Parts: sequence; C-alpha cells; structure tokens
Amino acid sequence: MTDRLRSNFPVEAKNKGITVEEVEQAARRSIPAKRFGNEMEFGQYCAWLCSKQASYITGQNLLIDGGIYPGTF
Repeated sequence: MTDRLRSNFPVEAKNKGITVEEVEQAARRSIPAKRFGNEMEFGQYCAWLCSKQASYITGQNLLIDGGIYPGTF
C-alpha cells in the first residue's frame, strides 16, 4: 500500500462518517486480489523489469495492481 493511498483513508472516512479501518477494509475488498501489494513485490517487479530476463519487453504498460484495473477483467 502506498503512502498516498494510506493518506486518503482518513479523508474518505470523515466524508463517509465511518472509521479509517472500515475504509481500508472496503478498499481491500474492492481489489480482486483482496489485498494491497507490498514494497517487496513492487521492488521485485522493478528488479525483474531491469533484468536480462525482461530485456525483450519494450514500450508496454504493465499493470501491478492486484487486478483492480477494469480493463483487465
């Protein structure tokens, strides 16, 4: 989970009149993977993209979002 995402939870909670934990739980449920990615996963993805094994990939938009982008359903 990013700092930006985390910083939006209190604002959304206040606007909806619910707790920050409820906002976070709802956000997790909305992601097909049912969880947020972590720093290690993002780092490993970046390392792989910079590796020899990914050297043939060019000009692509690769999603690492747990399946939340609706165009990938």
